Amino acid sequence: MPSAVMECPDFSEFQEALKSMRRPHDIIINTINDVVPTGSFHSDEAAACRSLYETLESGNVKRENYIKNCITITADNVKKLRETRENNADDTRLSKALRAEQTKLRMLQVELTVEDLLKDRTTKVFHQKCGKYYKPL
Repeated sequence: MPSAVMECPDFSEFQEALKSMRRPHDIIINTINDVVPTGSFHSDEAAACRSLYETLESGNVKRENYIKNCITITADNVKKLRETRENNADDTRLSKALRAEQTKLRMLQVELTVEDLLKDRTTKVFHQKCGKYYKPL
């Protein structure tokens, strides 16, 4: 799993890493049904829900840091490419690289929006099933 200080790879590698990091959220309904199948089957719903919540929140922080780290790196790359292109306006290779990096930056910024939607969906499911057993602070 990527760390928040990891260099930002190309966008397809970034998406693969993010997909792996989002797996617990993608299977939240199955996971939560395992944690709280019914009110009578699990011995300690509160502890199970608290543990699940902590896992989800930890994942949220790691993914958000990873995305923001990549945004910062890519924004710095865009700035450097712009400055270099100003001195070499005729270099089409620089212009292409700049456009590619700007596109990557926009796609990374969209991932923050995806994160918000994912967190909202997961929070809703969590509160529907675990809300009566565990209330996060």
